[in-house]
Parts: sequence; C-alpha cells; structure tokens
Amino acid sequence: MDETKRYFLELSYKGTPFHGWQTQENVMTVQECLENALATYLRKPTPILGSGRTDKGVHANMQVCHFDHSGLPLGENFLSGINAILPKEIAVHSIRQVRDDAHARFDAVRRSYVYRIIFRKNPFLDQLAWHCFYNPDVEKMNLAAEALLRHEDFECFSKVHTDVTHFRCDIMSAHWEQKEGELLFHITANRFLRGMVRTIVGTLMEVGRGFRKPEEMDEVILSRNRANAGKAAPAKGLFLNKIEYRKEIYLD
Repeated sequence: MDETKRYFLELSYKGTPFHGWQTQENVMTVQECLENALATYLRKPTPILGSGRTDKGVHANMQVCHFDHSGLPLGENFLSGINAILPKEIAVHSIRQVRDDAHARFDAVRRSYVYRIIFRKNPFLDQLAWHCFYNPDVEKMNLAAEALLRHEDFECFSKVHTDVTHFRCDIMSAHWEQKEGELLFHITANRFLRGMVRTIVGTLMEVGRGFRKPEEMDEVILSRNRANAGKAAPAKGLFLNKIEYRKEIYLD
C-alpha cells in the first residue's frame, strides 16, 4: 500500500466570482473548485484545508492549503494538469511535500494583506481596487495606524458572532504606501479576525477624511466595541498577499 504524503499547495485567485474561500451550500467557493479539480485529477475525493478564510469578493496573491495523497509523487505534471482543470480565476503555482503533521493554518507564523485604493476610473482595476473620489491625509492615517502596534485585542474590528475563542492578534507592521494614482495599505500579523482588515481600512480612511483624529484610534481599540469602528471597506480592494512558514516543515 502506498504511503500517504502531505502536500502544501500555493495558489492565487481572483475572488470576484466566488462566495469566499470556504465551502458553503448552494454557492461557488474557491475551496470547492479546488477540491473538485483535485478529485478529477487524482480520481478520488481529496479534501483540503486552507491557511485561513477569505470573504466573498476578496482576492489572494498567495493562499496556501494542504492535502494528503497516497500514490506517486506529485510534481510539474501535476501543476499543468490541475491548472488545466481549474477555472481561469484560480491558479496553482507550486506544490511541496511537507511533514505529516504540517498544517496550513496552524503552522503559519505570519500572514500579510494588502488593500488597494485607486483615485481615478480604471476599467482594468474595477474589480480589483476601491475607487475613491476623495484624497485622504495619508500622514494622519499612518499616524493612526501606529496604534495597531500598541495593542493586541482587536475585537472592535471583528465581525460580530464569530466563532473564535479570543480576539488577540500580534500585528507586526501596518502602514500606508502612496503611489501615483493609488494608495496601498500593508498589514502583517500572526492571525487576523473575520472582517478585520477591511474594518481597519474603513476606520483609517475616516481619519484620512478628517472624521476622526489619529489619537482616537487607541480609544476605538480599547473599547472592544465594533460599533465604535468605521464601516468596512469594500471587499474588492483586499488581497491576501503572503503566508509564511518555518522552513523545517518542508521535506523538499
């Protein structure tokens, strides 16, 4: 009998047509599409588990999931085969064998998101960025973003009625980057709560528009009350950008 091996898949996807990452009844999700493609290619049901969930309409420059397979090793032929089955909005970029106990979600040490804002109409980015009609004060927004590094409980930015045991996150970096015609928000942490990044962006944009003062960010976080934070930014501007793991989990 062939030995069962565990693999990490690295993939990217355009989230526009999907109802998020996680499989749900009666809607199309990224996980379901990938599991169906694996079942077709490997000729057997192959459940996967991702590093985390992305909401409806959110994109991923890099997502990681794991699955178990018994049979011949999977390599370059697998990548071309599975990509031929997947819809055009999903692409698998690499496959690596990992330790049998490696876990795409629990072994991730850092996760990074990027939120993209544009300031003029662009038909090529319509589904990939939030088109804003005002120019915020980026200096004030960066000043407010520094508050994220001073705290660890972010219940105020989480969706309500979520199934987590605590709201603590270790945010390692958070800043805005201004480019010609666009604005990018970068944030890295060990974990994120549901809806957290979009709500942070929405709150910081209120600072940038003068509706809040930068120093009020600490008060919002300490309140632990979602009602005190801003409206969540649109999903289409958000990208899961990078997942990092310790090298020792990889076997190749």
